Amino acid sequence: MTGWPEGYGKRVLASVDSTNAEAARIAPGLSGPEWILALEQTAARGRRGRGWVNPAGNFAATLVMHPAETPDKVALRSFVAALALYDALVAATGRSEPFSLKWPNDVLLNGGKLAGILLESAGSGGRLTHFAIGIGVNLKEAPAAVQVEQTATRPVSLLSETGADVSPEEFLDLLAPAYAKYEDQFATYGFEPIRTAWLDRAARLGEVVTARTSRDELTGTFETVDAAGNLVLSTAKSRVAVPAADVFF
Repeated sequence: MTGWPEGYGKRVLASVDSTNAEAARIAPGLSGPEWILALEQTAARGRRGRGWVNPAGNFAATLVMHPAETPDKVALRSFVAALALYDALVAATGRSEPFSLKWPNDVLLNGGKLAGILLESAGSGGRLTHFAIGIGVNLKEAPAAVQVEQTATRPVSLLSETGADVSPEEFLDLLAPAYAKYEDQFATYGFEPIRTAWLDRAARLGEVVTARTSRDELTGTFETVDAAGNLVLSTAKSRVAVPAADVFF
């Protein structure tokens, strides 16, 4: 990957409450997409309002933009971001085999959770005023077991699992061009090539998984991801498309 992508801004902050919160603050004044990297977050958060543990040396960044599509199309950029993360990690380590993508928003390394993606947005009338893709990667250190939910996928770090010692700034310089590449594909060709590439890197495709929503729990064979980004399970009763859930192996 070569050079910073044209048209993307970059700001590096010594400390901030959260990069997604900073994205919301600066979005009104931006004319194009902007990466925000924080070397420290004091109030980091994950999906569904959960806390996100962010030890020093780990990666915490947000890409904020003003997309023109409808919210359902915009949300498909979680898959764009996942592919960019995968490519950046391969570039950082020179290895592809230990990495896989876990629906909806995680990157796994040797089966453990290495990275997560958090999407946030604001808008009205079916249009978004801004869209933020928050990304956290355990570059140096993984949270201790007591710091994550008991049923969560075990956290791992890039350094401990691969020996690759990468700084947050170095990782952003790998991630940003990778994202720009897939964003161009998404803008030109739509979701289908992104979906296909994501499935090629998917964890547990064709295997039995459990999807837990706020209301119920479904267990079935992970068949595919559909054109809307839903997880498709083949259960004992039927074929089910799941729009949002936590997935357990």
